[in-house]
Amino acid sequence: MPRRSDEPFVWMPFAAGGMVAALVTPVLILSTGVLLPLGVLDLSYDHLHALASGWIGKLIITALVFFPAWHAAHRIQATAHDLGWGGGLGLKRVCYGTATFVGLVTLIALATI
Repeated sequence: MPRRSDEPFVWMPFAAGGMVAALVTPVLILSTGVLLPLGVLDLSYDHLHALASGWIGKLIITALVFFPAWHAAHRIQATAHDLGWGGGLGLKRVCYGTATFVGLVTLIALATI
């Protein structure tokens, strides 16, 4: 019987992270680099605190942090494997463990708000 692969569980957050990074990064550059200095956008503390206080806002912020972190972890692991720097379970655990840790720290930080 063939062994089941864990690849779908790795590729789904990787693809989601690439999508989030591709769609959100240009908006963040536009909003914080152009609209905010021109005074068109108001990113006051009260507005951002209201976003981070609700559970939907916490979910959005966590997704905006976790999925690109997982995407970066997968890229780093694949690049290190391609360069011959290792490809064993230890490298995977470090890369994906770091991304998971970043997501958990984000959740904990948002839970205190």
